[in-house]
Amino acid sequence: MSITSIGENRHKVTIATLAEKKSRREPITCLTAYDYATARLVDEAGIDMILVGDSLAQVVLGYDSTLPVTMEEMLHHTRAVRRAVKRAFLIADMPYASYHVTAEEAVRNATQFIKYGGAEAVKLEGGEKRIEIVHRLVDAEIPVMGHIGLTPQSVNAMGGYKVQGKTLKAIEQLMRDAVALDEAGVCAMVLEGIPREVAAMITSEVEAPTIGIGAGPDCDGQVLVFHDIVNLTFAPPAKFVRRYADAAELITGAVKAFRDDVKSGSYPSDAESYHLPKEAQATLEMIQQRKVAMRK
Repeated sequence: MSITSIGENRHKVTIATLAEKKSRREPITCLTAYDYATARLVDEAGIDMILVGDSLAQVVLGYDSTLPVTMEEMLHHTRAVRRAVKRAFLIADMPYASYHVTAEEAVRNATQFIKYGGAEAVKLEGGEKRIEIVHRLVDAEIPVMGHIGLTPQSVNAMGGYKVQGKTLKAIEQLMRDAVALDEAGVCAMVLEGIPREVAAMITSEVEAPTIGIGAGPDCDGQVLVFHDIVNLTFAPPAKFVRRYADAAELITGAVKAFRDDVKSGSYPSDAESYHLPKEAQATLEMIQQRKVAMRK
């Protein structure tokens, strides 16, 4: 790698950067992160966008779906990630019920992610039915990432996690959703769980960068859940997930080795222990010798 390319990787990613990447057909990379350590590693690896996804409900907090996670929990994790991120464009997921009741509440909650969480954009699910909210957020100077296709917050309405856009009617709705979001001014949009051919049509139709997850290789970028790519989800992976490492095996091995070393007495060793200065040790031994002598 040249010195020039290293310098380029350190440039701060902005909305303008994402638009330029789309125009140059340069793939955009995105991963989720939910804590300081993970976010720092992801950022320093040169990922363009980091999403504090509501998927933390499942992979971090142990819920069965994304629905239970709260604003307070999302803000807590967003702040942690913000402290680590220097280069990537940081997006926070708006959790279920934080923008579903009124536009006023949506704006109020979104501003918290920007003002107190340090996010540079918020993500919300839905197409045409969310346009009023998108307009309100954009008017409030809050960048918005859209999310259409398989929208996890709609799991009950969809009857499960199913691929979307498989019929002509469904494709037409997805196209309307994408165009509506684009015209409303979203800075990017996630296309999740839709056929590759439909994702390609949307990507060529809209100006905003499209970020795919289970939407094929023709999107402007790709996003995956960090815990999925390192095998920390404790569940069979979705079809579109590619695992790049087995952190579960690595961590389990380290924990078992620690357990065994403690039980065998090999940890901690003398070299891993602190010692008294020679003078203090000599004095302590003298005191102990006197105590022994007095007992005789």
